[in-house]
Amino acid sequence: MKATMITRSPSKDTYPHWIFDNSPIPDPFGFGERAVEFLRRLKHPKSSLSRKQFQLDPWQERIVRAIYGPRDDAGNRIVSVVVILVPRGNRKTSLSAALALLHTIGPERVPGGEVIFAASDRGQAGIAFKEARGIVQADPKHLVPMTKVYDAFNSAKKIAFPRDGTELEVISADAPSKEGRTPSFVLADELHVWRGDGLWTVLTNGLDKIDNSLLVVATTAGRGDDSKAWEVIERARKIARGEIVDPTWLPVLFEAPPDCNYADEELWKRVNPGSAHGYPSIAGFRKHVARAKDSPTERARLLQYKLNVWQAHSTSPFVDMATYDRGAAPIDYEALRGAPCWVGVDMSKTTDLSAVVACFKEGDAYTVLPHFFCPEADILRRGDVDGVNYEQWRRDGFLTATPGNVIDNAAVADYIRGLAERFEVQEVGFDVTYAQAVIAPLQEEGFPVVTIRQGWATQSPALNILEAAIIAGKFCHGGHPILRWNFSNVAIHTDANSNRIIHKTRSTDRIDGVSATWMAVSRAAAGEGGSFLDNPEITADMLVL
Repeated sequence: MKATMITRSPSKDTYPHWIFDNSPIPDPFGFGERAVEFLRRLKHPKSSLSRKQFQLDPWQERIVRAIYGPRDDAGNRIVSVVVILVPRGNRKTSLSAALALLHTIGPERVPGGEVIFAASDRGQAGIAFKEARGIVQADPKHLVPMTKVYDAFNSAKKIAFPRDGTELEVISADAPSKEGRTPSFVLADELHVWRGDGLWTVLTNGLDKIDNSLLVVATTAGRGDDSKAWEVIERARKIARGEIVDPTWLPVLFEAPPDCNYADEELWKRVNPGSAHGYPSIAGFRKHVARAKDSPTERARLLQYKLNVWQAHSTSPFVDMATYDRGAAPIDYEALRGAPCWVGVDMSKTTDLSAVVACFKEGDAYTVLPHFFCPEADILRRGDVDGVNYEQWRRDGFLTATPGNVIDNAAVADYIRGLAERFEVQEVGFDVTYAQAVIAPLQEEGFPVVTIRQGWATQSPALNILEAAIIAGKFCHGGHPILRWNFSNVAIHTDANSNRIIHKTRSTDRIDGVSATWMAVSRAAAGEGGSFLDNPEITADMLVL
């Protein structure tokens, strides 16, 4: 059977040149043209075109034609998987919703067919559903009478086409039941945030049950290489480069190279195909670039969400290490003798390090003296697992290896006593986990000990202070190698309110020194000129005395 399809030439570039080069897209049965005409007859509530006509821009039209035009001799669609990797703000959700309606009420519908919007959770899936619902409701003369929209709070969201028994439905990974699906069309929305493979397996197995089914993956770039999204995008890249020949997959990959110049406006326009038509905002791009120059977190967000550069970490990094290294000048320890300092302590048992960080504040500048502890029994094995030289750090005096296979709490307490002999220790702040054996004797001796709850309320403002000091070149660490390693291992998790907390990128990473540092710096920032406990901004829920 002869198939009519798009011809792709081998290339190292995954960029979809065919979208812009006016090359012919086969359409032997006119189904590509039919799909385009259907989408053009739709309306959109936010459209600026006359009579609220759905805006199908040339780059989107080429994608539609490439999906529905190429057919085999029997008229079967060749493309069964579409992978659209496009940055935020390029209206991929609107296009995806319109394609779903093409399969629900349009000429690609299958009588009794299931059309599914799938996402990591109901909220995310509901975004695409809202687009589809808006398109239907924008045409009260034609589409509203022929459909039924079910959108009650906390119930199944559907758009039904009773005449043929076709339904568009929202489903998510957190739904109680996902089995038994036989969809004709699936939109896998923002695949990079899906958790696990369960929903993906159910839906793709269901798509395989019927002929001419279509899977559309519409996503921005993600993080890490251990997810289903990475697997799918990597396959799409290989097909785009011609390394794999599979005409059933249509890769549409708008992504900048990892080593790109993120400030290059021509690059923005190349990677954001909607920019030629007024979206996303170029002025907004410029503002984000200005923030990114001073903030590694903002830079990572810019690269991931607006330039589609897949990030190596599972979450955004905290600091740019080149910026961090500006604080590596030697520290004059004698000049600090007798100075007030605030101490942060992060304890561990076996696998992690224990860290003690003394912090000194002068104006808006901070100097830290870190020291680390680990069990001596497996120091060589730990170095092999973690990929660092603990033994060398021990010989150089950056690390104390205590006898046995667990950290000696008495050695940590002795080190803190030594700090109190050289400096004016204002407070010793602990993460309470594993710390009681060190806290108890110090409290009995009258040390100003506090423990701080580890959470958004305490950590996020402390990270803001620490980040600002590092960016301004006012965080002096003397080039301590273990602390630097810890900072390089940090990834940031950000909630919906832009609050941040730190965590490891991998199980073998160590970030204990960063935990002790943010506690020490936050105490120094809040406690200069008086006790940390006197600061009215510190509430009781942040502290356990």
